[in-house]
Amino acid sequence: MPLRLGTDRPELTGATEWFAQDRLPSDLAGKPLLVHFWAVSCHICHETMPDLIKYRDQYKEQGLEMVGVHFPRFEADTDLEKVKEDIAKYDISHPVAVDNMHQIAQAYQNEYAPAFFLFGPDGKLFFRTAGDKGFEKLQPKIEQLLGQDQA
Repeated sequence: MPLRLGTDRPELTGATEWFAQDRLPSDLAGKPLLVHFWAVSCHICHETMPDLIKYRDQYKEQGLEMVGVHFPRFEADTDLEKVKEDIAKYDISHPVAVDNMHQIAQAYQNEYAPAFFLFGPDGKLFFRTAGDKGFEKLQPKIEQLLGQDQA
């Protein structure tokens, strides 16, 4: 069963490796957080990553934090060198958990890449979506969460 809206944010534990930062910021509590699942073999992940990075930078001043979870879909996806290459290629400077054992994916009840989980400052799930069609709905939800949808 998918993680329900209003559910508390699961812990980001069980990663086999962390990149772009040794550990999560200790002050994630009380901040909006976007957790995105991706894989090096995922074409849609590669297509959406530049816009995702743009959102990270665009909404940082409003307090949005981002954590990536590399979620391997195939054995070849567990190659850490490929993960490092994508991190460099897409300028992923936010924390990235490598979830080779799928422990984070299980905690988030996620089986998709790309998948996006947006949590409010209260730590509750505000929005979740997956795929390229779901990605199209992400920015308006970020703006809604941050109170920027009132024009």
